[in-house]
Amino acid sequence: MEGRLPGLLIAPSILTADFARLGEEISDVVAADADWIHLDVIDGHFAPNITFGPAIIKSLRKITKKPFDTHLMIAPADPFLAAFAEAGADHITVHAEAGPHLHRTLQTIRGLGKKAGVSLNPATSERALDYVLDEVDLVLVMSVNPGFGGQSFIPGQLEKIRRVREMIGRRPIHLQVDGGVSPKTIAAVVEAGADVVVAGSAVFDGGGRESYRKNIAALRSAAATAGAIAV
Repeated sequence: MEGRLPGLLIAPSILTADFARLGEEISDVVAADADWIHLDVIDGHFAPNITFGPAIIKSLRKITKKPFDTHLMIAPADPFLAAFAEAGADHITVHAEAGPHLHRTLQTIRGLGKKAGVSLNPATSERALDYVLDEVDLVLVMSVNPGFGGQSFIPGQLEKIRRVREMIGRRPIHLQVDGGVSPKTIAAVVEAGADVVVAGSAVFDGGGRESYRKNIAALRSAAATAGAIAV
């Protein structure tokens, strides 16, 4: 495939779901028209907060065939890549800041038969991507500092999103944005070049399948006003 990947994909982050009924929450957002399920894995070391690991992902895998978009906010990541692959992750995204051998890490992920992603913290330059784009299926621009859901979007990341879009060029690489995405911010994010958005609070607000359906529809409707990509 050449050129920009078509369509806008919504990836609800289960970081803000009800963990006491996580399986049901995933079933509900799938029924509500989610495209991917975003799994934030945080170790309390690379980023504040501790979430879950491969065992939980493996237990959730049977609930849906939707892509599991696994975002590793952990350091080091390399010793755990195989475990997340075996647990059922479809995409494995690591942080450029989390290890010394990013190119090797991305090659390892692809060698496990998974899509490889690289994430950039707000203070990290897009130049970190200079020598790895040929090993990447997804670039994730963090528009909040990693660790917690419910944070406000950092407007300065819009220019970074635009620059990453230019770097990607005609490569078939998804450009994902995570953090503070809501109906108020999604149009600007899409206009800047994102084709995948992660949304936690904006999706899981209200609780229940019908609320999630309305929330995802509101995101798609707001994104359509950007006119930047087919939605």
